[in-house]
Amino acid sequence: MQFTKADIEAMPSRYRAHFVNSLSGYKSANLVGTVDSEGHTNLAIVSSVVHLGAHPPLVAMVVRPDVVERHTLANIRANGWFTLNQVHRPFWQAAHQTSAKYEHTDSEFSAVGLSPEFIGECVAPFVKESALKYAVKLVREQVIEENGTILLIGSIEHGVVKEQALCSDGHIDLNALETVAVTGLDGYHLGNRLGRLSYAQPHQWPTPLDE
Repeated sequence: MQFTKADIEAMPSRYRAHFVNSLSGYKSANLVGTVDSEGHTNLAIVSSVVHLGAHPPLVAMVVRPDVVERHTLANIRANGWFTLNQVHRPFWQAAHQTSAKYEHTDSEFSAVGLSPEFIGECVAPFVKESALKYAVKLVREQVIEENGTILLIGSIEHGVVKEQALCSDGHIDLNALETVAVTGLDGYHLGNRLGRLSYAQPHQWPTPLDE
């Protein structure tokens, strides 16, 4: 099947949302932890985290326009910190439930049965159950003029990963952690690793790396 832009725009809104969100394929599933100035913790699942660079270590996260109340965005603006916590198989359903519209004073941690923990100088809560997580300090926010979404650029300040998943060369074995990926708005998947390959060189086919 083929779809023109006019076809896509003519789709019913929820159908179009599922369709367009699925086009980008598998995405990382993360829980973003924040806290407001009064100490109310907040937790929300996101699939829009993007690696920006390793030196300095930067990530970005896209959030929807702030034309309505956005607890996560408001909390990040209030204190400049958030945490990103990978979703793993044991709690993927709880992670999905955080997308429900809870009241500002209701902590999603309590609502879905996950545990907040505080590490280092980061004022935002981590998810204790997550085996791969890191603290992010807000560097800059940029509005995407075309649709009003907001790009939050942050510096990675502190990381936590289970030792069993950390390889000798710095690679993190996400399969060992049963990390979950998301497609569209509500499809969840476990990775099935094909392998690792050597650094690509012109005129030389890559070779498998030893595990």
